[in-house]
Amino acid sequence: MSSPENPQFGSPPLNNEQAPAPLVVETFPPESQPRLPVPPSTENPVWTGWDVLQIAGLTLATLFIAQLLIVLGARHFAFPHQSFMEVAQKPSLALLSELLTYIAIALYMILLVEGKYRSRFWQAIRWNWPGMAGISLVGLGVLMLGLDALGRFLPMPKSTPFDQFFAHRSDAYLTAIFAVTLGPLMEEVFFRGFLYPVLARRMGAFWGILLTALPFGLIHMVQYGYAWGAVLIIFLVGVVLTAVRARTKSVASSFLAHVGYNGTLMVIAAWATDGFRHMDKAGVLLF
Repeated sequence: MSSPENPQFGSPPLNNEQAPAPLVVETFPPESQPRLPVPPSTENPVWTGWDVLQIAGLTLATLFIAQLLIVLGARHFAFPHQSFMEVAQKPSLALLSELLTYIAIALYMILLVEGKYRSRFWQAIRWNWPGMAGISLVGLGVLMLGLDALGRFLPMPKSTPFDQFFAHRSDAYLTAIFAVTLGPLMEEVFFRGFLYPVLARRMGAFWGILLTALPFGLIHMVQYGYAWGAVLIIFLVGVVLTAVRARTKSVASSFLAHVGYNGTLMVIAAWATDGFRHMDKAGVLLF
């Protein structure tokens, strides 16, 4: 047996002065805990890529149904002695179909963002009106007309299906109004508002710009007779518009540039054709 005065085994007990200090863990209240810096996300839309695909599919389906119903109705009530194809090629009916389709798709977009994701629509798509800087953005759209000069070095069609929209003066004016209002508005909201941020979030701004401009160019293939030169120019226009959206973080900015481009084309066409009276002088129009 060992005793405290003459221990044979173990160590003598430690007094209070020799005992190690207890381990103290410093804690912070939740609101004051230090946090690692998180890099801000440049593009973080509330919707997903599947939502964008659904919008695209719904647009095509709605446009097909709207055109079919309008052509059938117009042939029955207004043009009973014309064939289905003759009625289907009337520009005014095509524009009416697009108008109704755009209204339906716009409502769907708003319900998707505000109903499903509980976000304010214009804020979610980053409309962000640029104020007085919008004048320079319209000017940029005018300068983008220089891209059309590439048509001199590319195989361009002498006539396209789009020419029929300017065959009559009234159709030409309706097309011109559509080209500077609802047309660019809906294209910018979909491509630069919905599609671009999804692509940029996953692939970065560079690939987001290119992959947004690609379908933007391809949707114009039919109206320009599948001419790759015309589609290439539209693709380059889309690159510039998407770059504006990426740089300014504003769909309104790309919309104003788009209006500047389309509007300049329409003004030149109206001036060259004496107020859309002689469309044979206009050549191929791009927007």
